[in-house]
Amino acid sequence: MLKQHKQLSMFDRRIIENNNEADSKPSKAYQSFVAAGGGHHKLRFIEKDVENYVTRKVHDAKEFGTYLFRMKEKNQNFFYELELEAGESIKNAFWTDAQSWAAFEYFKNVVSFDTTYNTNRYFAMLA
Repeated sequence: MLKQHKQLSMFDRRIIENNNEADSKPSKAYQSFVAAGGGHHKLRFIEKDVENYVTRKVHDAKEFGTYLFRMKEKNQNFFYELELEAGESIKNAFWTDAQSWAAFEYFKNVVSFDTTYNTNRYFAMLA
């Protein structure tokens, strides 16, 4: 299977994340895809792709936490809160610099981004 043909859909990724949060090994998650999909040959990814996705996700969460910590060391007015889930993936993150904090104090307004906007779309289709 050529690299350009491999693909983990958003739905596949969410299933992998759910299995990881339940402390299921990537190989078990892959086997569930094989069983549900009708065989290895019908999937657009291999077991190693599932393992790499889980490893990269945990690494990215830790790296992001390290970045926020370094920003706080450089600027004491930088503020952040980072909440990780049991599987060490990011559950909630908030950060602001001194300029943004001052703008909030002046305007008393906040801009919020809903990063879960499309994640529930796939689960609604299954129900």
